Amino acid sequence: MSMAAIGMIAGMALGFAGYFGGFGAFLLVAALGAVGFVVGSFLEGDWEVGDFFRTRGDRRR
Repeated sequence: MSMAAIGMIAGMALGFAGYFGGFGAFLLVAALGAVGFVVGSFLEGDWEVGDFFRTRGDRRR
């Protein structure tokens, strides 16, 4: 599935949540979508946990 289609589906889900559930539901759906994106990226191997916890002096070049 293309990234444009995934973005369209996510936008539609946020739109429905905002329309039917109000602003609080919109924020909840957006936050859970962001958490799902991060977890999915970890599971696919795009990110590692250490990428978020490195000190400034310990950067890869």
